[in-house]
Amino acid sequence: MEKKIAVITMDGCEEGETLTIIDILRRAELNVSSFGVKEEVTGGHHITFKCDAILSKEIEDYDMIVLPGGYGGADNMKNNALLIEIIQNMYNSHKLVCAMCAAPVVLDYAGILKNRHYTAYVGYDQKIHDGYYEEDIVVRDDNLITSRAPATTYAFAYALVEALGKDAKAVKERMAYYKAFEDCEVKVYE
Repeated sequence: MEKKIAVITMDGCEEGETLTIIDILRRAELNVSSFGVKEEVTGGHHITFKCDAILSKEIEDYDMIVLPGGYGGADNMKNNALLIEIIQNMYNSHKLVCAMCAAPVVLDYAGILKNRHYTAYVGYDQKIHDGYYEEDIVVRDDNLITSRAPATTYAFAYALVEALGKDAKAVKERMAYYKAFEDCEVKVYE
């Protein structure tokens, strides 16, 4: 059965993270859909793009949910009761819940970081109240995967590909993801 991934897009999101994650997952031939609260979203750098679908409970049937960062995007996500409920239900169903940059604050707001390792944008360890902050590029703790900032998007997206049981090596080669970048290790906590 083909894995399905929902990438959440909200006004104020980090466009580079959002579109790069979608691009890499699609290059890995995964079934990726972007979900927003409206058809068109304008990111934090005033780039407007169209969502594939409107945010709905249907996401709970997906295998993975991904929350790109961006200050405004993270604020809009944490203030969306439907999204918080979806995140909690997916987490409790042991589906993959992934967030990067400012978005791990949404996981904290959803109450799912307690006793979990995570990483986030610089200074977000002061905004997030639960869990154990790590300074690694990508951190996986069971069904949670987090990453740091726009510059870590490629490593994060490749980690998502691997978490879904696909080999990211061919995608990396096609995208000229050179050896120097492969030193970015994923910190795994079980």
